[in-house]
Amino acid sequence: MKTTKYALTALVTYCSLMGAAQAAEVNIRMAHFMPQNSWQSEKMFNAWKKAVEKQSDNRIAVTVFPAQTLGKAPAGYDNAVKGIADIAWTVQGYTAGRFPLSQILELPGLFDTGAVGSCAFQKLYNSGALDKEYEEVKVLYVHTHSPGHLHTKDTKVTSLEDMKGLKIRRPTDVVGGMISEMGAEPIGMPAPTIYQNVQRGVIDGYMLPWSAVNSFRTYEVSKQHLEFPFYSLSFVTAMNKNTYNNLPDDLKKVIDANSGMEWAINAGQGYDDADVIGLEKIKSTGGVINTLSEDEKEKWSVISDAVSQAYIAKLDGMGLPGTKTFSDVQNYVSECSTEL
Repeated sequence: MKTTKYALTALVTYCSLMGAAQAAEVNIRMAHFMPQNSWQSEKMFNAWKKAVEKQSDNRIAVTVFPAQTLGKAPAGYDNAVKGIADIAWTVQGYTAGRFPLSQILELPGLFDTGAVGSCAFQKLYNSGALDKEYEEVKVLYVHTHSPGHLHTKDTKVTSLEDMKGLKIRRPTDVVGGMISEMGAEPIGMPAPTIYQNVQRGVIDGYMLPWSAVNSFRTYEVSKQHLEFPFYSLSFVTAMNKNTYNNLPDDLKKVIDANSGMEWAINAGQGYDDADVIGLEKIKSTGGVINTLSEDEKEKWSVISDAVSQAYIAKLDGMGLPGTKTFSDVQNYVSECSTEL
């Protein structure tokens, strides 16, 4: 009796394992550089994993690799191109000069929220204007975060004079130009390394949205924060072309159904929601939120506007449609501000 019972149990277990293995016809590795306990892990990556697995009746299994465990942040896009990751979420600015039109979205003052910026960016991508920039991959969606502010270890910054000589981590080359014009020294490094570099004194400060200050816990090493919309970072969730092309048509439809505007806005809105939590965390741990006087704000805006125009002129000089794309982005921002 016992033998029969154990044999039956073993058979049921075996069948369950075989059924699970047979169900997962395709295994997809999805890589990102945020901490495993970040809101992005749950709202963006795990949410996408659950949606794809459910809609494919578990024929697709998605394994999420957080915190650079499947490649360093700057290599994210190339890892998707090469198939080191099947899907990678990364920052266009980590590979300087590779996505010149996409990086228009990073220019200061274009939009006030991540949701609107993401909507506008996805519209720009949907228009076909960026096809050449992403021809090596299958783009699932693009998005932005909400405006990024300045955070310093000890130095209170409320004027351009205060910026002089500071070493500030720049998120991208585009933003680096603005930091230089403001009298500081831009230093390039991926976001996950900010904490240790502030702690060691390699940099005096950095630029991030409120949400990312919380995600990377950099409020522990920076107590002065200046509220000014310096930039908004652009992101892409890119899929290896061969991985996508080798899927059967019905599973391609599952991936397609989980691409585009809905996921772009989900990401952007996630940053907006997380900003509220991040700002409260900064305040509750002794962070000081500084603002600019109207006179200073005008000075900073003049510089940021000049940097934006110089970047657009640079694109035009390269034979790229910088002026047209910038105008299109402004129109998309207006549309999205009304729609959302």
